Amino acid sequence: MRPHARTPRVWSSPTPTPGTSTRTGRRRPGTRWADCDRVIARQQGVVLSESSVTATVSLLALDDGGFTLAVRLRVDLPGMDQGVADELVKATHQVCPYSNATRGNVEVDLSATV
Repeated sequence: MRPHARTPRVWSSPTPTPGTSTRTGRRRPGTRWADCDRVIARQQGVVLSESSVTATVSLLALDDGGFTLAVRLRVDLPGMDQGVADELVKATHQVCPYSNATRGNVEVDLSATV
């Protein structure tokens, strides 16, 4: 695959603010993922006081002339241990409806920063 010439679309959704687009009123992908992150943190007994998710979506051209998507999710979990943050991001990716819907169809690059 080779990247298409278009600039990737970036959604950023901090946890404390509503995750709706002011243009459309629809929730952004990064916000939905952050919702799952909070649920998994609660289930694992992890205190998640602050977090943000930045989703970068790229349109990639395929050799056959078609297109596909790639997503980079950067999860910022300030004040958390890096190992705990990495495990939380991996666990969230396994249960998030967006992740489940796109698994095997969309390249996803996950990273956690603390």
